[in-house]
Amino acid sequence: MGPHKKPKKRNPNAGKTKHERTAREKTAVDQFIAHVAAAPAAPRIKVTDGKNAPTIKPDHPDEPLGYALLMEALGTVSVDFMSGLLNQLANAGSHGPQIDEGGLNFMLSVVEGLKPKDQLETMLAAQMAAIHLATMTFARRLAHVETIQQQDSAERALNKLARTYAMQMEALKRYRTGGEQKVTVQHVSVSEGGQAIVGNVTQPAGGTPEKPVTTTPALTDKRQEVMPIIETPGQVLPLRAKKKDGRRSSA
Repeated sequence: MGPHKKPKKRNPNAGKTKHERTAREKTAVDQFIAHVAAAPAAPRIKVTDGKNAPTIKPDHPDEPLGYALLMEALGTVSVDFMSGLLNQLANAGSHGPQIDEGGLNFMLSVVEGLKPKDQLETMLAAQMAAIHLATMTFARRLAHVETIQQQDSAERALNKLARTYAMQMEALKRYRTGGEQKVTVQHVSVSEGGQAIVGNVTQPAGGTPEKPVTTTPALTDKRQEVMPIIETPGQVLPLRAKKKDGRRSSA
């Protein structure tokens, strides 16, 4: 017998038609490429096993350039700040003694997405990322409770974390705007003989605004009581005729 021939492997893509991108998909891809080119993202973090402890460094072929891009994304020029923040994010994003590389890169992407301008914004963004992780953890616990006590505990924690995250968003907004409130003042000029109308004015199709209808309240003197008018229905009061001397005669 001749040598045994191995069966040919089947191509899993055989018989499948190639997907043709739609116009909307092409537009989305072009916009994504333009966005990445305009604002290059910071390199991912690579965790390697060291002799004494794991090593955290940027996943970039040019390591110094990778650190520079990372510090730019974190809004700092301090190597100590960057190193300390990465260690804190690694501890917050890991569930065990080993550093979760995926969790660390997720938290880093949250900080980077907020585009911090300085170290204060970076720290607040890192806290927001940590609060988000804790919020999702208690959301998962709430979905798998078995007792009323577990439900109440997870619900309280989830409510506090969600409110904390909203407060952090408001704090970041106030910090970036300097805590100032914008007040818009509109100037209205009225020429001589004109009238200023405060309220809604409707305009018909012809283009001429309708005249506003205003009601003028009656003017009364609060210091004097209103004299009541007593009148008997159907009764006509007689008039007194004047005498020649100007006096009225009794009826």
